[in-house]
Amino acid sequence: MKYYIIAGEASGDLHGSNLMKALLNEDSEAQIRFWGGDLMQSVGGELVKHYKERQFMGFAEVIFNLRKIFGHIKFCKSDIEKFVPDVIIFIDNSGFNLRIAKWAKEKHFKTHYYISPQVWASRAGRVEKIKRDIDAMYCILPFEKEFYKKHNYDVHFVGHPLIDAIADRHQINESEFRQQHQLSTKPIIALLPGSRKQEITKMLGVMLSLVDDFENYQFVIAGAPSQDFEFYERFITKNNVNFISNKTYDLLSISYAALVTSGTATLETALYKVPQVVCYKANAISYQIAKRIITLKFISLVNLIMDREVVTELIQGDLNKKRLKEELGAILQSGKREQLFLDYFELEKKLGGKGASKTTAQLIYKAIK
Repeated sequence: MKYYIIAGEASGDLHGSNLMKALLNEDSEAQIRFWGGDLMQSVGGELVKHYKERQFMGFAEVIFNLRKIFGHIKFCKSDIEKFVPDVIIFIDNSGFNLRIAKWAKEKHFKTHYYISPQVWASRAGRVEKIKRDIDAMYCILPFEKEFYKKHNYDVHFVGHPLIDAIADRHQINESEFRQQHQLSTKPIIALLPGSRKQEITKMLGVMLSLVDDFENYQFVIAGAPSQDFEFYERFITKNNVNFISNKTYDLLSISYAALVTSGTATLETALYKVPQVVCYKANAISYQIAKRIITLKFISLVNLIMDREVVTELIQGDLNKKRLKEELGAILQSGKREQLFLDYFELEKKLGGKGASKTTAQLIYKAIK
């Protein structure tokens, strides 16, 4: 069978790569053409465009780059028509993917969606478009199945692929890892400022402002695979700061606490059982627009899944040195840490067991063969 997969950022590249492995287990002769990143490319198939070419964060940034975005959409449609896939698999990345899905459905391609757009967060009216344009939806968050049920749309809850991604990783030797990356023996506070330049610029400065206040800890920046060290270098002005690129999971596995930009990383940090403070600051225009259309009580996946505040969220004006120092201090103390660990274990149970990629691949292959 011929599979055309469209993923749009680092997390989509990770989950796309594991889905590709699972598809090849089901269909050893599979021909896969994809939009993704290095992880998907390492599995095989044919890379069309790297996600680095189309990373735009927030409403304002999207508006300023509309010409590029429409150019990518036009090229994608043309490329699909040349490849003639048996199925198109969309992974998250709703702004781009739902536009392609509408066109693809009209062209009578089979359309499957892995990792649902966050229609439960804003613009729930998009559900009707999804029902019209998507043949099968594979959800990874437990509350999504119930959400879609209210809209008379039957979807599959396959579990969360992060469970697999983390469980399948080898355990590192902490002593060797510290030596390799020139880390001291101090407990590590991991800084996860995001993967896009816009969010890193807004988050990293305030995160690093705490370095002198926590001298007994080592601050380590988790560099995103999409950015070079030179981009981070201008933010690093203190001695007690290290940088490690593209090894976030290894870093989290030995971290004592973390400051994390809202997104998939909050869930990854929780699954590694690392106490965290969630940070979010957007372009002022983007934030004002988002405030008016997003209907959620929380922004972090941890709190959304648990439906209560488990981790502290510092949003926009609340993300300042004073508040961040208070909240980091709190998660370094035993009482708050113990409660977080209990909540994290409950969170993991809600997400289901291993096998999201395998289950999704089996359902897709069964639907198209």
